[in-house]
Amino acid sequence: MDINFSSLKELYERVKPALTTKKEEMRRCGINYIKEEDIWNYFKETKWIKATDLSLYQMVTDILNTDNILIEDYFKEKISRQVRNPNLEE
Repeated sequence: MDINFSSLKELYERVKPALTTKKEEMRRCGINYIKEEDIWNYFKETKWIKATDLSLYQMVTDILNTDNILIEDYFKEKISRQVRNPNLEE
């Protein structure tokens, strides 16, 4: 049975329970600052960037079985590249 999604938003909503499960697993390991969207972005920008014809099963398996440290390192690297300026507005 093929499931087709009309948008990335629809796909995101479909895998969100797996993202939430991964976030909670990371939280239990002391990684409290990672959100579902960070986990989604990790996969979209690294593991799934060149993938074609991924099944929902494969995506959920990737989310649940990826090492938490890989996601955390990705997030830290992404944050370190952001421009950080002091807010000097009065």
